[in-house]
Amino acid sequence: MDAIDRKILAELQVEGRLTVTELAQRVRLSAAPCHRRLRELERSGAIRGYRAVIDAAAVGLGFEVLVSVTMDREDAATITAFESALAAVPEVRHAERLFGDPDYLVRVTAPDLDGYAALRDETLAALPGVQRLTSTIVMKRVVEDRPLPLSRP
Repeated sequence: MDAIDRKILAELQVEGRLTVTELAQRVRLSAAPCHRRLRELERSGAIRGYRAVIDAAAVGLGFEVLVSVTMDREDAATITAFESALAAVPEVRHAERLFGDPDYLVRVTAPDLDGYAALRDETLAALPGVQRLTSTIVMKRVVEDRPLPLSRP
């Protein structure tokens, strides 16, 4: 990946709906080579996809909670079952397995406190291997969806 590829990625992170012509102008290439580079970035997996970014509050899902999950056992079968079940919960926006304590950090969305309480009690607490859930309500996001710092080598 060279500097031009990084410029292409940086531009698309900010504005993913650029036409190839607009993108080519911004990175100072003609359209055909820009298009070839773009397709190669997609083929290689550097670009994983395109999507609309939706305001959660605008669709009634503005209540956000960070959930720390501590497992009661960490054998391979339990971890696999937990992660598969967690991935199937639509309200889970982001989930990471961690070294140390807690075992997982999960970001979930809900319509309100009651909606989250039901999700926590009926779904999250019932996932395989869960020993303890600790919930932290998000007050506000300070940094959100920041593009990767591609200008640095």
